[in-house]
Amino acid sequence: MSESYEFREVTHFTAGALGEPGQRVFYLQVGDERGHVSVRLEKQQVRALAQFLRTVLEDLPEPAGSNPEPIELIEPTVAEWVVGQIAVGVAEAEAEVVLVVDELVEEEEDDDEEDGDDLFESEPAGARIRAHINVVQAAQFIVTADELMTKGRPPCKLCGQPLDPTGHACPRLN
Repeated sequence: MSESYEFREVTHFTAGALGEPGQRVFYLQVGDERGHVSVRLEKQQVRALAQFLRTVLEDLPEPAGSNPEPIELIEPTVAEWVVGQIAVGVAEAEAEVVLVVDELVEEEEDDDEEDGDDLFESEPAGARIRAHINVVQAAQFIVTADELMTKGRPPCKLCGQPLDPTGHACPRLN
């Protein structure tokens, strides 16, 4: 089983991608003063996390004078494991977001297992990252993710699928 991590005083929280558009590998990095961890995830997971954090920030107080800037990956980037599920909770009193990232593990058939497990309280089947991020870090993640999405392949104007440099077989033209 891979190693789990808990970050209560997060100093680094970002997403990034390595490689050429269409062949990029996406990473999530979380760290504190003792070090950081990188995990691999899908582009859609980065986009969904940014969108969800955007809605969460609407309900939290905006920090004074914040102008979030994108945060770069710390190199070298080596993924500890692959992300399966991501859960987000909000501690409004502390104005922080609790992020729980679970490792992707192969499902074993277990008739006794409940489908509605609480990701914040349950024991993970694989590794887990639990990180407490503040409002500024969440806003920086959103800016970083938005920038990442613009660096990808442009979408087809007809179907929305990414255009390849070698051509595109658009299903709308059939």
